[in-house]
Amino acid sequence: MSNVRNKKRAGSSLPFFFKDSTIVSFIIILISSILLYITFTFDIVPPILNRGIQPATFPKALLLLIISLTLIIFFLSIKKPWKEEKKLPTEFYITLGCFLLFLFVSKFLDFFLGISLLSAIVSYFWGERRLIFILFVSILFPIIVFIFFETILGLRFPSGIITDLYYS
Repeated sequence: MSNVRNKKRAGSSLPFFFKDSTIVSFIIILISSILLYITFTFDIVPPILNRGIQPATFPKALLLLIISLTLIIFFLSIKKPWKEEKKLPTEFYITLGCFLLFLFVSKFLDFFLGISLLSAIVSYFWGERRLIFILFVSILFPIIVFIFFETILGLRFPSGIITDLYYS
């Protein structure tokens, strides 16, 4: 009798729509879809006042990217299910701390200095130990962000140590 109680029942695994990957993916897609719907209510800026793209274009593109990547992750998790762990890895908490450091540095010193620190520290704690690659990422990533937002989108960054050198 105790032998029967200790054995798992056949077919005791949950259906795919009750698994963690499905629930997380559904929540992300639901919130992103609601926000995407809200972006269609943004006012259109007249062409004479518009310095780059319309204000709603970037959030729409970003939300569509989030939805697409979430769907990709969902389908990949069906093929190879997520590993269940009892405790979050230390890198998770370090990354959260890095985001707090990024907020502080970007608010009081400079946005690009914050991006550089964030990308260097996160790269190191996620396993990259080659100094040349860490420096490459921490210098190249802010430059790409600057080029994308400044030249393509026509957005000006808040003043700071590095941005004041560029804008003056």
